[in-house]
Amino acid sequence: MVQTLAAAGELQRDVQRELTYDGLRAAEAKGSKGGRRPAVAAAKTDTVRTAYLEGRSIAALARDHHVSRAAIRTAVADLLPDHTAIEEDAPALELPVTLDMPGKVVGYLRAADLEPAERAALDQGATVRRGQGYTLRVTAVPAVHRQLLARCQPLDGGQGVPAVPAQRKARREYENRVSTLTPTGP
Repeated sequence: MVQTLAAAGELQRDVQRELTYDGLRAAEAKGSKGGRRPAVAAAKTDTVRTAYLEGRSIAALARDHHVSRAAIRTAVADLLPDHTAIEEDAPALELPVTLDMPGKVVGYLRAADLEPAERAALDQGATVRRGQGYTLRVTAVPAVHRQLLARCQPLDGGQGVPAVPAQRKARREYENRVSTLTPTGP
């Protein structure tokens, strides 16, 4: 009886979660923007921005409009000196990402002929014990992770090389982790 009640509660929670997500998607489709409303109303934003450009301090604007200094900073965020405009034609700078690489993939790649950046990423990785095996926690830019994934393609078999199920599964796990990274360009 307890299991039946627990299953019913779990079903109810799942249904409620789905209904919530459906409502959020419907609101987004209508153009509703979620989140908290800005403290500085849209009607006042232009006057705040103009006053800031004329030299008024953030503290003075906050006092005048009865809001926090953070609210004023939010309203004039793109005008602040530390704000850097992102050029649309400039390539995005890729930041290093840490992913766990299965041990079977690591073993294959250590024996492969790698580029210096790929070899350095493997050499600097931290080994994490996992039950009977291990994973290597590799920190590198997404491009290096994609190159390493491309190098372990033979683990899937083909080209006269037999596929070992454990290696194929390990490669797929790493591929799933790499695929969660944001794609770069076309």
